[in-house]
Amino acid sequence: MFDRGNAGTNGAISGRSVLLTVLACMAGTTFAAAPAHAAVEAEATEAEAGNGDILVTARRREEAVQDVPLAISVLDSRAIEATGTFNVAKLTQIQPSLQFYSTNPRNSAANIRGLGAPFGLTNDGIEQGVGIYVDQVYYSRIASATFDFIDVDRIEVLRGPQGTLYGKNTTAGAINITTRAPSFSPEGRAEISIGNLGFVQAKASLSGPLVEDRLALRLAGSATRRRGTIFNVATGNHVNEQDNLGLRGQLLFRATDSLDLTLAGDFNRQNPECCAQIYVHTGATQRPLSRQFAALAAAFGYAPPSTNAFDRLTDLDVDLRAKQEIGGVSLRAEWDLGPGTLTSVSAWRFWDWDPSNDRDFTGLPITTVSANPSSQRQWTQEFRYAATGEHIDYVAGLFAFHQTLHTSGAQEQGVAASRWLLNPTSANAHNPAVLNGLRSENDIDFKNTSLAAFGQLIWHVTDRLRVQPGFRVNYDRKTGSYVATVTTGSGSTTLNNDQRGVLAPQSYRSRFSDWNLSGDLTLSYDVSDDVLAYATYARSFKSGGINLSGLPLDAGSNPILSAGSVKPEKVNHYEIGLKTQFFDRRATLNLSGFWTEINDYQATVTNGQLGVLRGYLANADKVRVRGIEADFAARPTDRINVYFNGAFTDHEYVKFTDAPCPPELAGGSASPANCDISGQWLPGISRWAFSYGGEYALPAKLLGVDGKAYAGVDGSYRSRFSSNPSRSAYTNVGGYALANFRIGFRTEGGWDLFGWVRNAFDRNYYELLATQSGNTGLIVGQPGDPRTYGATLRATF
Repeated sequence: MFDRGNAGTNGAISGRSVLLTVLACMAGTTFAAAPAHAAVEAEATEAEAGNGDILVTARRREEAVQDVPLAISVLDSRAIEATGTFNVAKLTQIQPSLQFYSTNPRNSAANIRGLGAPFGLTNDGIEQGVGIYVDQVYYSRIASATFDFIDVDRIEVLRGPQGTLYGKNTTAGAINITTRAPSFSPEGRAEISIGNLGFVQAKASLSGPLVEDRLALRLAGSATRRRGTIFNVATGNHVNEQDNLGLRGQLLFRATDSLDLTLAGDFNRQNPECCAQIYVHTGATQRPLSRQFAALAAAFGYAPPSTNAFDRLTDLDVDLRAKQEIGGVSLRAEWDLGPGTLTSVSAWRFWDWDPSNDRDFTGLPITTVSANPSSQRQWTQEFRYAATGEHIDYVAGLFAFHQTLHTSGAQEQGVAASRWLLNPTSANAHNPAVLNGLRSENDIDFKNTSLAAFGQLIWHVTDRLRVQPGFRVNYDRKTGSYVATVTTGSGSTTLNNDQRGVLAPQSYRSRFSDWNLSGDLTLSYDVSDDVLAYATYARSFKSGGINLSGLPLDAGSNPILSAGSVKPEKVNHYEIGLKTQFFDRRATLNLSGFWTEINDYQATVTNGQLGVLRGYLANADKVRVRGIEADFAARPTDRINVYFNGAFTDHEYVKFTDAPCPPELAGGSASPANCDISGQWLPGISRWAFSYGGEYALPAKLLGVDGKAYAGVDGSYRSRFSSNPSRSAYTNVGGYALANFRIGFRTEGGWDLFGWVRNAFDRNYYELLATQSGNTGLIVGQPGDPRTYGATLRATF
């Protein structure tokens, strides 16, 4: 059982039966990587065996991390702070198997090994394939991943399906975030960072007892501001800025020697002027030349402020807003009962989203309003019992989830829309009044209920051989309605064909319900004291969904109701791994090979209509992702630490015969309605990705104070990837390498002062590329951050 006398550091069981693994200590910075595919009750202890191994109680007994056959990469708070990893997007630079793409907080996706969420605009009717958990609470909105980490103790990235203990939302893996727990010993932390671009970030936390040995409180806060990286010549403002505020509080009540109750609450707000995608280049489509970007822009006498995206200029003429608020409360009970621990986690969360976007990506009044404010509420309840026996360890539990979502969206066309969107042969193409003021008001409702029972067992067949089966049975019910009311500029609901082709009135209801069974089996064998081999098979699924962004239209401009829902994804996953230590356990090398196949893969597609700005969902027949990962860490001396993490990922649509065509094959009267992209790349996945780093520290004095001077580097590389659901020559993002440096001085008393530079060589790169609606050939993109630099002062007391 876990030690309740040390609850300030490790008294809470890791989130939703998550394994905490800590692997290489880097001069006060810990990086870890260990292969795994299922998770069981775990907590870490920083006690060391005589040989220096870091120990974990991953399966309810103390054991070295290298003895645990579970795939996970872990960063503790020191690694997070040293590398400036203050959100999930930054985490990708030191975790090569993790990808994160975002055009705004709502339209974000976290993928592991390239899987998790379809590439494109978020559709609320489906769920992510990478689960995000904070203190054992499931966060259903991927927008939560865009917030700054608050008072984080560790972050765990689990690679591969985790459906047995994490649920249907983890077909690709899970990101588990654990914050620091309330302490019965008074403690505090404070940090301030300043940098170029007006960057200011402040963090603080305080913890201590309210009633000795019975009641402890922890409070934490974080605030970040930074000027935008793109200048809007139309407004005189810098856009794509940062403006984040986060607050968190926890109250730990030690009701008895065997029962802990933790009440937690948090509130997070973002309100930046964001998010702009800007001109990158143009490419020829099948549209007539007179209807492609160059000719259309010339007809209006329009030119973008720069044709070099890294001039970081735009002229967007619609107000940009990405305001969101996320928060909630949870109550966790942990009760030592019989041979194990009974855990209950109850939580309520909210998400409010208030956006404004310029969806034509130009300074022309084509689409003058594009906003879909949403309000979501979710309730979750989990009961879990974990026990350890002489030959059998097990975890069993129940989980319930309910979500409601309401969106009141709007889209309105401007005075330039007729000429830009309508066929020149139409009599209305040169009449601005036809589309000017054409407006769609969207009313969207969604309800999602999920119930599950799960269990996992570890059988110690011999001292060296272990068998670990697991299962999860899940029931889902989803209902949704979509109503789009379209009016002309004069307020009429009577539309002509050109108007219906741009903004079509729709009204439909969709429903989905299904039972599913997930399971996995892991075999592990201790080849020697320093070598562990394991093999895993997992059968998992991602719940089916319903389309909540409007449906494609038939020849009569009526919604195709058969596209109202998508089938569940069915996942077959195989993995083998080897975990080794050598050089007197000063070095660790972990290798894993994986093969994942998904039938009925949920993809985002678009239809050929000119005015369609949103994609809808469809099932690709089959996709495959396979690869090899390596994680190496070494501490050759007490002063030097190094690490290297690498991944090779082969990926393709095995069969997708009715996919959307890439822009170079779309838009013409003879263009195919769909294309066979079987054998092509999946979007968002680099074949090669790696990260590396190291730190050198030596004893020193600063102003007469003893401490350590240190210098560190962290680098990453990602090879080329496709940025379109159907691979296009126009939207391939070139590979790029980034390097970050830091140099500083830290004391044993808790002071740390260091300077840092990120993207030190000012590498120009794109986070993603996208196409303009209507196949005009315009390609827009999101440039990555330029070189940034600054200093951080941190104190622990």
